[in-house]
Amino acid sequence: MKRSVLVFGVMVFGVALLLWAGWHNLRERRLAMQQAQANRVALVPGKGGQPDSSTAPESEAPTMRGKTAPGFTLVALDGKKVSLSDFKGRPVLVNFWATWCGPCKVEMPWFEEFHKQYAAQGFEILGLADDVDAGKDAIAKVAQKTGVTYPILLTDGKVQTAYGGLDYLPMSFYIDRRGVIVEETAGLGGKDEIEAHIKKTIASGAPAAAGGQ
Repeated sequence: MKRSVLVFGVMVFGVALLLWAGWHNLRERRLAMQQAQANRVALVPGKGGQPDSSTAPESEAPTMRGKTAPGFTLVALDGKKVSLSDFKGRPVLVNFWATWCGPCKVEMPWFEEFHKQYAAQGFEILGLADDVDAGKDAIAKVAQKTGVTYPILLTDGKVQTAYGGLDYLPMSFYIDRRGVIVEETAGLGGKDEIEAHIKKTIASGAPAAAGGQ
């Protein structure tokens, strides 16, 4: 009798241990997923002007990679019109951001650093401010605070649709010298990752060296 009770007790303990391990594993997976999505915010602000906290599907994949970058002409903060075609033959990073997007403001100083570092290779960055309610002054204030000197353009609503109907910010499109999107990223990436994409963009479509002809 005592032996049966002991066996039963061991079985109960074993089942309880398995249940605990399963719950613990599920909790860890959820925490990992939340951390992975922490740097991606919804494009449309929710109630009270704050970003929607919805997360993107894990399986979400780039939709514009390998396609010719849609052209656009937008007004910059200084009032001048800027077209993507103005940078034909040059590697360009088109970055969609907003004043309420925290991750956007984290990566903007990195962009400025790389903008200066790779300027000699023709690299350019265009920051497209995707703010519905924020005025020009508020956008300019954020740009000044983050220290960026590359062109900040005011979007017209049409350009977002042309680039696949953006759901999350920040969104970046890396366009090579041929005008082809070689990389597309959603959310805040690491600084090294951003630089790797920039190097790839600069190298893609580059003219062959004279010695190789």
